[in-house]
Amino acid sequence: MATPTPWGPPYGGPPPLPPTIPAKDLRPRRIWYVVAALLGLVLAGVGTAFIVVTVKNTLDSIDTARSFSSGDARTFSFVQGKTKAIYVSQSGKGRVQCRIPELGSGAMTQPDSTFRITLGSRTWERVFEVKPGSSGDYTLTCTSELPAEFAVGDQPRMGATVRGVVAGVGCILAAVASSLAIIIVTAVRRGRHRRRLIPPPQWGPPPYGYAPWPPYGPRS
Repeated sequence: MATPTPWGPPYGGPPPLPPTIPAKDLRPRRIWYVVAALLGLVLAGVGTAFIVVTVKNTLDSIDTARSFSSGDARTFSFVQGKTKAIYVSQSGKGRVQCRIPELGSGAMTQPDSTFRITLGSRTWERVFEVKPGSSGDYTLTCTSELPAEFAVGDQPRMGATVRGVVAGVGCILAAVASSLAIIIVTAVRRGRHRRRLIPPPQWGPPPYGYAPWPPYGPRS
């Protein structure tokens, strides 16, 4: 049986357990974990909002509620100097023709790049752009070699769309990085503080009458 001594734990027994440090006594406080979570949620929310608004603005740029079939005519309001786009939705690559008799030559042009967007079950492709010289209501007629639907919408702004998506993704990545950084730094510093608060072990002399090993002196 281990013998208790006045200098520390019983001689021959297990070492004493380190003292328990209350979590509230450690620094930095655990409130920083909450700060990390809230910061991550706010940044992630802002990033998601950027993406949602950007996508919504792009989808709303086409007035599908006033779409018309190939061969039909529809009157639209145009503003002087403001470019509008004409979109077509068809099952293949049919040849498309559009005309606005009231506008002079050069007001309707073909875009230099391709732009497509899917809304529900339909994919809309930009085929023409219209920049009228004067504001007013104009009659638009479009035809295609294939069954098709046409719609008028805003000119796509690829730069703004890309910037909005990039900003949203950047906010989400910043949310993950900042939250992890705060959590890791807080955990490491609290661990170091805990080790500083634990007192060093107290060592005392051996119990009375204990003969050290190996014994000192000549051997017989």
